[in-house]
Amino acid sequence: MVAGRGDHRGSTKSPREGLQPRQKLAILGTSLFAPEVADIVEDCGEFEVSVFVENWDRARAAGTLLGCPIVWFEDAAPLAATHLALCSLGTTKRRSFIEAAAAMGFRFATVVHPTARVSRRSVVEPGSFVSAGVVVSAQTRIGRHVVANRGVLVGHDTVIGDYVTLSPGANVAGGVSIGAGTYVGIGAIVLDRIRVGEGAVIAAGAVVTKDVPDRVEVMGVPARVVKELPEDGR
Repeated sequence: MVAGRGDHRGSTKSPREGLQPRQKLAILGTSLFAPEVADIVEDCGEFEVSVFVENWDRARAAGTLLGCPIVWFEDAAPLAATHLALCSLGTTKRRSFIEAAAAMGFRFATVVHPTARVSRRSVVEPGSFVSAGVVVSAQTRIGRHVVANRGVLVGHDTVIGDYVTLSPGANVAGGVSIGAGTYVGIGAIVLDRIRVGEGAVIAAGAVVTKDVPDRVEVMGVPARVVKELPEDGR
């Protein structure tokens, strides 16, 4: 859990850098999003990305990514003793990967980019990734394994559930509740005091003006339900 991260404003060098060894980090996933996650981690200066873990294509485990070895998931258990983990899957499908890693004994890093502004009165839970330019206002809780991608804005007194994805430029107002496993598309806007259910999808550019039920997709201005979604979400 990370609180009081509001003192990281504009610097690309962590106060810890150079004072003590960096914690080794295993990035779960080798998708196109993985190098961006690694880039943000390196800017923080708190962690050293030393390995990537693949769980989809075993052939990739014979190679490297960004000069680091790629390890097949079933062979990754020994790393749990020396590495924290962070998942680099941008969709909410990451839940099963993360739960399997936790069962192996991995603990999870919380990464907040130094250009992000997180109120010291707010909390970011373990496993979450807060990218460059994100602003999180006061009295807000960011749950576990949340992706807050670049330029996301989150208002005061808001609750973001576990495994939520906030895509670049999403703007979530104050007093909002977003349920676990929901996906908020690029540039979407959620107005104040709205409740968004679990496993929902808010399309890119949508403007949400009223509550959204569990496991539906909404799109448009104002956003309207266009289809129901299966239990496993996006």
